[in-house]
Amino acid sequence: MTQTMMRGGGGAGIEEAPPMTVAARLAQYGRTIRYNGLPGEVVHEVKRRLLDSLACAIGAWQTPPCRIARDVAQSVTAPNGATIWGTDHETSPDLATFANGSLVRYFDFNDTYLSKEPAHPSDNIAAVLAAGEAARASGERVITAIALAYEVHCRLCDAAALRPRGWDHVTYGAISSSLGAAYVMNLSLAQMEQAVNLAAASNIALRQTRVGAISMWKACAFANAARNGVFAALLARRGMTGPAPIFEGEKGFMPLVSGPFELPVMGGEVGDGSEPVPFKILDTYIKPAPVEYHAQTAVEAALSVRDQITAARGEEALADIEDVEIGSYDVAIEIIGRDPEKWHPLTRETADHSFPYCVAVALLDGKVTLRSFSPKRVNDPAIRSLMQKVRVVPVPDFADVYPQAMPTRVTVTMKGGTTYRYQVDHPLGHPRRPMSDRAIEGKFRRLAAGKMRQSQIERVIEEVWMIERLAEINELMPLLRIHRR
Repeated sequence: MTQTMMRGGGGAGIEEAPPMTVAARLAQYGRTIRYNGLPGEVVHEVKRRLLDSLACAIGAWQTPPCRIARDVAQSVTAPNGATIWGTDHETSPDLATFANGSLVRYFDFNDTYLSKEPAHPSDNIAAVLAAGEAARASGERVITAIALAYEVHCRLCDAAALRPRGWDHVTYGAISSSLGAAYVMNLSLAQMEQAVNLAAASNIALRQTRVGAISMWKACAFANAARNGVFAALLARRGMTGPAPIFEGEKGFMPLVSGPFELPVMGGEVGDGSEPVPFKILDTYIKPAPVEYHAQTAVEAALSVRDQITAARGEEALADIEDVEIGSYDVAIEIIGRDPEKWHPLTRETADHSFPYCVAVALLDGKVTLRSFSPKRVNDPAIRSLMQKVRVVPVPDFADVYPQAMPTRVTVTMKGGTTYRYQVDHPLGHPRRPMSDRAIEGKFRRLAAGKMRQSQIERVIEEVWMIERLAEINELMPLLRIHRR
């Protein structure tokens, strides 16, 4: 800890300087992180997350909330601004962040991090790319900024839970995205701190976004937080100051939003040991199925149970299901297995956040894809009937292993009393069961099919794997044009 010399009363003493504020600490980290200090595995994971996020974005091109966000962004033209993905239109960096971030998030198919507060850290990527494009940042600088945004976002999620206090997880996203944007814009230490102050002061989001019937705003909530994070960085670059100390102050973030917390040691820094702390991006999860992350293990378990039933009795036996029990842990149940609307979803947004729906469609269809959430399928009487046979129950033993594991057990009882059961602790895509690079490429190809030419798809994949070679991230944008709208 820093110490200062004090003289008085005829003697000399040592007084400890006040501890660094959280905002100053975050800004200091943002100014000291460097591309050549990133381990090779971190650089590779950034590329994997970028390719995965672009896949999700291209797949969501025609969806209603994303069209709305794009229309708003296209109403503003800003030469030398940032590109709305899929087009050649340049708008302001903050509006590009909103439009592009909504694309990444819409299908609930982008990556996840689970801790005291859950999050989707790849939601920061749109902010980094938009700010980076406006600043003509290099591929190396963009990679570093993405790693920075992931690190800050996940460490904040480790530090304090927002959900129990009624706030939404995207509240942390305004802070992390402001730092990612500030980094690619090469803001000074003082400017970075003000960007954090501005972002944290004005962007406290309500958890109602994810309670009960879920609206279009679910796809846009983080995109809006990231938009405001970019806006905060733009203001700070011009000299705007924000309220301080924003976290520790009398009416600040800790007293009113998060409760007190200590910011953990950050990736690349040396903690109590002699080795640098690993980066948090290594602990995030890529999704193989387009459902809320807590449902990933449930879907996988349901598909295995279905295989058991059909192998023993044939597909026609699925009509003989009498009871479906989903055994899971409290956090999962709170988010996707508690509200009555989860048994009667009216929208895609509610269906992909519903234990009963995700398990029912997996059992009946033998797969869960984007088409599993079409209006026709969501309203299918067969799905509706099976959902009413689903019970969601807490398993006490599971409470002790979350978030290190996300166990879910699906038990199906047939007419006559025969039961089939399967449990999954770590879904595919978890750090303990990572998806391969080839699987992520396959996900990109599937989601981009019909929207991009095949040669274009392969070119995007190639460029993302070599993104550090780009002198300017702007070179990537023309490759993202949608040709079949």
